[in-house]
Amino acid sequence: MPPLLPRLFCLVSATDDLDLLEDLANAGVGGFQVRDKDATTRELAALTRLVLAAVRPAGATVIVDDRVDVALATGADGVHLGADDLSVADARRLAPHLVIGATCRDVDAVRRAAADGASYAGFGPVFRTTSKAGLPDPLGLEAIGAAAGELPLIAIGGVGPVGARACREAGAHGVAVIGALWRPPDPLSAAKELVRAVG
Repeated sequence: MPPLLPRLFCLVSATDDLDLLEDLANAGVGGFQVRDKDATTRELAALTRLVLAAVRPAGATVIVDDRVDVALATGADGVHLGADDLSVADARRLAPHLVIGATCRDVDAVRRAAADGASYAGFGPVFRTTSKAGLPDPLGLEAIGAAAGELPLIAIGGVGPVGARACREAGAHGVAVIGALWRPPDPLSAAKELVRAVG
């Protein structure tokens, strides 16, 4: 049985302060998405195993970005798939037990992901963000309300504590963050504030 879907996902790469992972999980960050576009397959697997060892004791969920094979090989809880990755339907056939997220930009994409067997939709960018290049214009909070109800929505893109609370109020199940957690001088305090914001 898959774990409960967390309200707060923290995206993790090899350049982040990995020594903080255990403390972040103990502070209430319930989900960690391993995303490192520059890593080799072996490096990504090693990073995933490190994250699992650090956060699993606190009961956190670990998702691997893009790579079903790495998720399966490392015993991670799930995978998050973008438009150019293996399809949700194919991933579900390969790994019926995994939590599978799909990047979605509108309600039609959310419906397709739900029909294909996704567990949740990574929905965004909700706000303007500098964490990833080549993204479309921000969707805004109204888009969350329009897409809610088909699948649990994990809002992403420029989400800080105030935005996290607004996303939840608009109908998102939870949020995923990068800069709001890793950029502040005290990521642990930032994490605690985000945990409070998503309730």
